[in-house]
Amino acid sequence: MTSIDSIVARLLALHPKRIDLSLDRMWRILAALGHPERQLPPVIHVAGTNGKGSTIAFMRAILEAAGLRVHAYTSPHLVRYNERFRLAGALVSDDRLADALAECERANAGAPITVFEITTAAGLLLFARQPADVLLLEVGLGGRLDATNVIERPLATVVTPVSLDHLDFLGDTLSKIAAEKAGIFKPDVPAIVAAQPREALAAIERQAARVKAPVRIAGENWTATEERGRLVYQDDDGLLDLPAPKLYGRHQFENAGVAIAALRAVTGLKLPPSAFETGISKAEWPGRMHRLTQGQLAALAPPAGELWLDGGHNADGGRAIANALADLEERVSRPLILIVGMLSTKDCEGFLKHFAGLARRVFGIAIPGQEKAMPADAIADAARAVGLTAQSAQDIEAALGAIRRLDLTPPPRILITGSLYLAGEVLKADGTLPA
Repeated sequence: MTSIDSIVARLLALHPKRIDLSLDRMWRILAALGHPERQLPPVIHVAGTNGKGSTIAFMRAILEAAGLRVHAYTSPHLVRYNERFRLAGALVSDDRLADALAECERANAGAPITVFEITTAAGLLLFARQPADVLLLEVGLGGRLDATNVIERPLATVVTPVSLDHLDFLGDTLSKIAAEKAGIFKPDVPAIVAAQPREALAAIERQAARVKAPVRIAGENWTATEERGRLVYQDDDGLLDLPAPKLYGRHQFENAGVAIAALRAVTGLKLPPSAFETGISKAEWPGRMHRLTQGQLAALAPPAGELWLDGGHNADGGRAIANALADLEERVSRPLILIVGMLSTKDCEGFLKHFAGLARRVFGIAIPGQEKAMPADAIADAARAVGLTAQSAQDIEAALGAIRRLDLTPPPRILITGSLYLAGEVLKADGTLPA
């Protein structure tokens, strides 16, 4: 166990709930730390259900292509805690992160606090102490009461696509969830909004009007479309004809558009077209339609087959992944096999229904090390309920072995999906560490 793991283990005992949305504990620890949230580089604050990480990856790549220094805070991590904190382009070192967490632990003095709150406080401490031009700050859960919502005046706020997720904490309707996400809006700060279901958009617009935030909405104030394999973006400032995103899937054209809209809404950035071209074509975000071509698991897949990984875990995520796979099928036809692991708190049938008629078979597995992992048999049952042929397997390796024995022609396209926690286990097993 690393020193970081030891500190996190101690922090888990400080509050009975892993998730408890409130800003009171954040204000207390930030005051004890000397208010690092007031000493940060300019912030772009990002909320939403799907696409937050990809949107941040695009913004970071564009800003860095323009020669700017960029901090980024994202969650969850896939393999190592360090992935949550990027300081001026590089992941934080073990020593610096351990020192920051230890300092926050001392300042907290044993008071109740969630791990995400103290982790966020440590991130703000790190970001305040190292110069940068921009901080890209991802909301953990919701927005209004999320631990990151302590920034008084960001450069811009962003809401990526909203869907039903975390109903126990955010509300049981799209309107309630969207209102929570839009809780990061600030007066006179540009609010960039991805394409949304009508109910969600209405709630977002109400919140923007309430706080007097100028809102820029996909399809109304800007567009981002795929044309002849390129990304064409247009707003009142003109048109950008850009290469296709490096991140695969038609939904990534939409995420890239949100990133571009956010950066172009910030007065003073004035990024050259070349920065957008380079950033869009080079952005990386592990675990999202990520093809595994080498490593332990790739070696277990059928020869000449394809092995893909995506951490999508809700209904809209399933739809986006299924669309990406349908596009792959049009290009090169292969039997599609899914290996699925999910948490019991997720809508497994809602996720899997998008693969009906597309996937040849589903293998359910339990995510290792997760107390809320859905049993493999339950995943297989959910797949059958939406019309998919399914069976359970002991683990990923066993599922890959069973797929090899199917002896499919042509060799199959295999997708491991259903959870970011599962994606982390896959990258760890495959020896792929995000850098």
